[in-house]
Amino acid sequence: MKSILKMKRGIEILHNFKRASVLVIGDLVMDHFIWGKVRRISPEAPVPVVEVNSESLMLGGAANVVNNIRSLGGKVLVCGVVGRDDTGKNLVREMSLKGIPSDGVIIEESRPTSVKTRVIAHSQQVVRFDREKKDKIHLDTMKTILDYAKRKISSVDIIILSDYAKGVISQELAEEIISLARKEGKPVAVDPKVNHFDFYKDATIVTPNNDEASQASGVDIENDASLMRAGEVLLNKLGGDAVLITRGEHGMSLFENSGEITHIPTVAKEVYDVSGAGDTVIGAVALAIASGASFKEAAVVSNFAAGIVVGKVGTATVTPEELKRAMEQANRVGVKTAKTATRSPRSKSER
Repeated sequence: MKSILKMKRGIEILHNFKRASVLVIGDLVMDHFIWGKVRRISPEAPVPVVEVNSESLMLGGAANVVNNIRSLGGKVLVCGVVGRDDTGKNLVREMSLKGIPSDGVIIEESRPTSVKTRVIAHSQQVVRFDREKKDKIHLDTMKTILDYAKRKISSVDIIILSDYAKGVISQELAEEIISLARKEGKPVAVDPKVNHFDFYKDATIVTPNNDEASQASGVDIENDASLMRAGEVLLNKLGGDAVLITRGEHGMSLFENSGEITHIPTVAKEVYDVSGAGDTVIGAVALAIASGASFKEAAVVSNFAAGIVVGKVGTATVTPEELKRAMEQANRVGVKTAKTATRSPRSKSER
């Protein structure tokens, strides 16, 4: 294996984060955590009794993508939908406290703000329950999102579509945003949902996890050979520049339409909570690309970011200082970041 991100280059990319600007469009979610301890099993049913110690609210879904970009030092705009309810007010207030502008947050009267409530005991998730409406947003709301994107696209370096299948990202909206971005010469990064892969044709880079890649490609990823087939199928299906498959403890695999395939081993030391790890990956990938990184370099940066965030409990974020320390430690111990293979590049007719 070889290192494709030298320390000096990694620091340069991190330094450029503060000059990069990202527009995130997607499903805004409020993450509600109930923290406690389990000391006994309920006499009423074979379930644990959680003694609640505290509760907390954190930005989730596309709002967590935004939070990760902000934490990494990038400039960020967000466009999504909330309801006219206390949860929506809390979500906007949390963003404001973090210096995130909310002028792109649209209130839809008949729609509740999406909430995921997780009960955590001894750093383990006991149960999760969701309160949400998954119907497509109103046509007027979609038009408002498109108008916002048209107004802001000249001021950003990249667009993220953060799809949680809560109704914001439809095929019509995705196609319009990708077409607009192509006309303006701006890349589009997508954190996908498996049933929506047809929406993302011609997006610059798509970042499915292993299960999503398996389902979307129709290839059961069980070994290196099936992984290669799945990546090839997705590249051909989507027609974009790259597909980055996140594979948990197996790291990441980057497939580029140039024909290169790069496998990046995980750097996570301990895994406490994978909640929001995909948000960290897409946020770091997009911010790195906006900062001048290649796809390979962006993938390595996001791999370090993911390795940090899964070691935290809750919907967590990463700072540039943490990323720099992780890179320095990997550099000191001689960790190799990737191995690269090649295949025949796709012709224009295949893309």
